[in-house]
Amino acid sequence: MKLEYFADTDTLYIGLKDGAAHKVVDVGTDTLVDLDDNGIPMGITLEHAGARFDVSALDARALPEVRRRAL
Repeated sequence: MKLEYFADTDTLYIGLKDGAAHKVVDVGTDTLVDLDDNGIPMGITLEHAGARFDVSALDARALPEVRRRAL
């Protein structure tokens, strides 16, 4: 799982799993969900994120211990 913020477009992408999306569904104002071949969500795109949410900090709670990848 990964979070990516693109300041130039004020877009936040929440990647749930890797791979190419089979279908993209518009689920509401400036919110898109990428689905795989089985309809399982792969990612969520939040457009105009900074105008809608506080994107300056990430508060992750109760996550299982995971290996961290070097950036």
